[in-house]
Amino acid sequence: MQWMLLVLFYGVSKGVREVLKKKAMTVNSMMDVLIFYTFLSFLMVVPTAPKAFGMETKFYFYIALKSLCIFVAWIFSFKAIAKLPMSLYGVLDLSRVLFSTFMGIIFLQEALSGHQMIGLLLVSTGLLLLRYRPAFLNKLFLAADKRIYKDLPLSNDNVNVPGENIKAEAKAEKQTAVKTTIYVLMAFVSCLLNGVSGTMDKVLMKDLTSTQLQFWYMLFLMIYYILYLLITRTKINKSVFKNGWVWALAVLFVVADRALFIANADPASKVTIMTLIKQSGAIVTILAGKYIFKERNISDKLFCAVMIIIGIAIGVM
Repeated sequence: MQWMLLVLFYGVSKGVREVLKKKAMTVNSMMDVLIFYTFLSFLMVVPTAPKAFGMETKFYFYIALKSLCIFVAWIFSFKAIAKLPMSLYGVLDLSRVLFSTFMGIIFLQEALSGHQMIGLLLVSTGLLLLRYRPAFLNKLFLAADKRIYKDLPLSNDNVNVPGENIKAEAKAEKQTAVKTTIYVLMAFVSCLLNGVSGTMDKVLMKDLTSTQLQFWYMLFLMIYYILYLLITRTKINKSVFKNGWVWALAVLFVVADRALFIANADPASKVTIMTLIKQSGAIVTILAGKYIFKERNISDKLFCAVMIIIGIAIGVM
């Protein structure tokens, strides 16, 4: 039970971190935030260095591989967060439940019970409905959004467009759709790599302490970003040092990751169940999209999220 609470804390804090990332990137560029955030997080674990040694040589390679997955995943996820609506990203991020579950079954030989299969089915259905919905559901969600935002015009309301502007509007919509698809794919790749990292955590924590994994993982991650800076000659804007959102992001990241590593060390914990619980962060991002970022057309995302959360609850019973 304790490991479930630790994972729940990680899941909720993850949702909060996504909000903090988007807020931070309204002040500084993506790379400013990402690199300074990583640097601050690493500084916070440096005091644990004396307890981080004593591993077998092979584990340095495995942790370096895990860090590489996170290095790429973070770049993709930060780009997606910066360009996509917060509520949409929150639901897309739930796709990692599929990747992590399959990895847990294939690589860790974890078996799914009946209620876990039902939970996974509900989560999968919620994800599919985000992209593919029957016509009657589209009408239902549109009607709901009109009631919620009765004082604001909806983007998909019928609008009289002058004939000469139709082609320009269609071209602009097509370009926007292509860009959105690219960022959606980035979000999915990020989820896949995070799923790989999560599976590796469970395997590595059988032989390592949470201190060892966290210190070396952050050190390798910092090395990758330093190499990135040198190769791309990216310069960091000094104003990021005053960005309070980044400081809050780093603190929450270090604390939440330690909680997750401790949960992974518990022999009773399962990647398949942990992955379901982690998706609790989706509610945070979707509600933040509505109440903090004032996003519209959100009823469909809330419906999908509720279905996914019900699936999570059934899966951990």
